[in-house]
Amino acid sequence: MVRLFVRHSVSDYGAWRAAYDDFDAERSGMGVRGHAVYQAPDNPNDVTVTHDFDSLEAGQAFVSSPRLREVMEQAGVAGEPQLWFASEA
Repeated sequence: MVRLFVRHSVSDYGAWRAAYDDFDAERSGMGVRGHAVYQAPDNPNDVTVTHDFDSLEAGQAFVSSPRLREVMEQAGVAGEPQLWFASEA
C-alpha cells in the first residue's frame, strides 16, 4: 500500500467538504482504497487529506488526472497543493 498526503488551503471548508464527499464514488473508481481528512487546529481552511492506493503507479495516475484538477478547482482549492507519497516502513 502507498499513501498519498495532500495539504492545501481551501476558500471555504464547508463548500470544499461537500465537493470532496460528492467525489467519493469517482475517487474510489480512480484507485483510492481508503482516505481521511484533517484540518489544522487553528485554521479550518488548512486541509490535509490522505488517500491509500495499491501501488505508487495508481497514486501517480490519480494525481495527474485532469478530472481531479477540475474537481479541486470547483471545490475552492487555493493555490498549488503540497503532495507526497509514502509507504509504511
